[in-house]
Amino acid sequence: MDRINDFLTDFSSLLWGWPMIILLLGTHLYLTIILRFPQRKIFTAIKLSIKKDPDAQGDVSQFGSLATALAATIGTGNIIGVATAIALGGPGAVLWCWLTGVFGISTKYAEGLLAIEYRQKTPEGKMIGGPMYALELGLGMKWLAVLFAIFTACASFGIGNTVQANAISTLSFEAYHISPAITGIVVSLLTGAVVIGGVKSIARVCSMLVPFMAVFYVLGCIYIIGVNAEYVWPAIKLIGESAFSPQAAGGGFVGTTVMMAARFGIARGLFSNESGLGSAPIVAAAAQTRNPVRQALVSSSGTFWDTVIICALTGIVIVSSVLAYPDITFENGAVLTKVAFAKIPIVGTPLLTFGLLTFAFSTILGWCYYGERAVEYLKGHRWVIVYRVLYIIAIFFGSVMNLDIVWNLADCMNALMAIPNLISILALSSVIIHETRKYLWSNQLEKEM
Repeated sequence: MDRINDFLTDFSSLLWGWPMIILLLGTHLYLTIILRFPQRKIFTAIKLSIKKDPDAQGDVSQFGSLATALAATIGTGNIIGVATAIALGGPGAVLWCWLTGVFGISTKYAEGLLAIEYRQKTPEGKMIGGPMYALELGLGMKWLAVLFAIFTACASFGIGNTVQANAISTLSFEAYHISPAITGIVVSLLTGAVVIGGVKSIARVCSMLVPFMAVFYVLGCIYIIGVNAEYVWPAIKLIGESAFSPQAAGGGFVGTTVMMAARFGIARGLFSNESGLGSAPIVAAAAQTRNPVRQALVSSSGTFWDTVIICALTGIVIVSSVLAYPDITFENGAVLTKVAFAKIPIVGTPLLTFGLLTFAFSTILGWCYYGERAVEYLKGHRWVIVYRVLYIIAIFFGSVMNLDIVWNLADCMNALMAIPNLISILALSSVIIHETRKYLWSNQLEKEM
């Protein structure tokens, strides 16, 4: 197992080297420019996300699809993932993570547009779509579509399942001394009760859970920032300076290079918001929307909430806490997160506990849907039940196992999913521009609102 873990570590480092950083950020920047900065439409996107489009085709509301996508992305990556990036890449990783989110809004917009443009209706009357359909129908690259679906199915058992279940069981044991086996059984049963109803059931639960957990966590972070008020501005300055300086960060932080800050910040940014990963378009395809641009904007708002707001707040909380309490150690992301939040009296530990439990559980639900659609694309609808059973069983094993190896596997699967998805976005950019010109640049969207 050690050799496998060492191999995955090296493979992950290779995948997340300069070529991936250039491809990912390059795509974000390229789309931002050719789409005339869709980030400026973020408030229109937020407004659309809470409006219903009942006469349009689709299985769930636009808000339901957004909530499900956010459920899958707002997970341990927002808390432990950000801390891991700081522990490995220094405080500058926070800025790279944030920039990945800001420019990633454009990529999430493009993904959502293609999801609607190439979605299909099944014989059962469901709407299905995602990068595999854009690759096959838009580019005629069936083989690459199959690879994307395989990577997605595999990733669902890592980033979306065992990693999250392990986070829940570990936290429950440390905070409340609950046996990991008992936690695994409870989480498995709760997941089974939700996912058995398909996308409508998942979207319904996520629509209730996501707003509540996000607001609670954001308010808690704002309170902690208030407690650390005198260290907030120094923390922001340190984040900015460390992102582009090879000097030791100081203030209790380990010394890092710019490459390390960029690599871990971007990797955790993608892990957090999944812009460019190709996962969110899978549920975007199920949305009730009358044209691709409406859902593209709604999808883009997910990255805004996930990374531009939540990850930024988490990063500032952790960096300001380290400056305030220099005795905080850097063993790993989980320890850094726990110690940083625990330094805040009364609300620190409960906030972390609630955030991790709800974020991780919602991620399990969202990624189950992604995996289902990937399996359905590969093997047909009949295999979805088999996948659900395996997915629920994996939750239990993830709760009781040591999963250091799975984190490295998750990073590898992220990159392997991103590559074919980014190829489809770049190759179909003319389609994206055409639809954007038709609905957004012509002000047709405002007329429909």
